[in-house]
Amino acid sequence: MGATKSELFTASQNELAAVARALAHPARIAIVQHLLRVNACITGDMVEQLPLAQATISQHLRELKDAGIIQGTIEGAKVNYCINGARWREIQALLNGLFDTYVQDQTCC
Repeated sequence: MGATKSELFTASQNELAAVARALAHPARIAIVQHLLRVNACITGDMVEQLPLAQATISQHLRELKDAGIIQGTIEGAKVNYCINGARWREIQALLNGLFDTYVQDQTCC
């Protein structure tokens, strides 16, 4: 979708699309799953968890951070990452809002 067309959609639709874009790569899903599993701030051990180079992982972390899905703090030369809990709940509400509009007993095609 071109940037000039996004104004034709609601804020909620644009927000959901932005979240979907941020999560639309298996490496980013793996990063999020890892952070959810450890439920703690992690530093440089992502290279040990994913079959990707550090530079590639850093790029994916940046995408997730830009979307607000994760947050990071700098401590000296290290960056610690964790799930942004408030944003995660917002994303859950966006997705639930979408899924909850489906009526299961309707006939289709």
